[in-house]
Amino acid sequence: MASTLERDLRFAILIDADNIAPKYIKIILDEVSNLGIATYKRIYGDWTSQRLMSWKGVLLENSIIPMQQYSYTYGKSSTDSAMIIDAMDILYSGHVDGFAIVSSDSDFTRLAARLRESGMQVIGMGEQKTPEPFISACNQFKYLDLLYAARKAEEADADDTDADDASEASAQKQKRRKKTVKKRERQGIAANADESAEEPEPESDASDLAQAEDSSAPEVSEQRPRRRPGDAGGEARATEETQATAEVIDFAEMSRAARRNHMKRIRTTVNAIIDKFSDDEGWVALGRVGDELSKRLPDFDVRNYGFKKLRPFLKSLGVYEFDEPDAASGQRQIYLRLREED
Repeated sequence: MASTLERDLRFAILIDADNIAPKYIKIILDEVSNLGIATYKRIYGDWTSQRLMSWKGVLLENSIIPMQQYSYTYGKSSTDSAMIIDAMDILYSGHVDGFAIVSSDSDFTRLAARLRESGMQVIGMGEQKTPEPFISACNQFKYLDLLYAARKAEEADADDTDADDASEASAQKQKRRKKTVKKRERQGIAANADESAEEPEPESDASDLAQAEDSSAPEVSEQRPRRRPGDAGGEARATEETQATAEVIDFAEMSRAARRNHMKRIRTTVNAIIDKFSDDEGWVALGRVGDELSKRLPDFDVRNYGFKKLRPFLKSLGVYEFDEPDAASGQRQIYLRLREED
């Protein structure tokens, strides 16, 4: 039998429809596909309820199996017990290597811990309101609302880039048109100058030239000039982009003190990793730091802070120095260590 190192990890995706919105489904599936393949895709809820009707189209598009669980008591969700029973059945089937438990409910804390005890890789997914015990019980935890906001910001940036490209192409086309008009004007003036030495220029020629100039003027003036980075419009757009990034980084309207404590927790963890795994000069491989961070802080994801890679995130903290890859020496890894105090 092939080991898990020789094949993709197999995951069972179990979604709590009572606590998760349909808009997150693409992010859920993409995050699992980054880790392996989805062997099971199930979603649990009372599908006789009008409240879950928005899920119908999403389930068909993504081949997700709805599991019916009636609400026997009004206002009390019975989805939790159905998910837990199915998870244990799947565990004992031996068909998966891990579980993606998608919910913001702390009732799945014991389930996550039990699955990990059986050697399963447990990926939790939910919103920032998810209680800390459930987050800590998972190997990794993904904040769906932050990832969703980051994806929307990227799509908005892509739309702005396309609009800028179209505007630039239009400006270049107008520039070429103006050059053509001026070239024809110069040619016409030169020809008229040669002819004026032999005979008087007819009034109609001058009138035609004036009409040509008048007809070209509105076309040039109607074209909106391309904004340069220093223009007011460019500054306004940059501000909007900065605000979009700030929305992604904000942790559920954390207070300033809470954000400071949160970042301090990350720095303390990174420092502990460096202290444990560094060489005699204090250097440790960036890959090692990333692996250990995901183990010690299950909810850590650089995308929560507006970054795509770990290196720029750590650089933004301003307390680490980096040793970049060097082709001459054959070094291929990136190393970092605590910056020495002046």
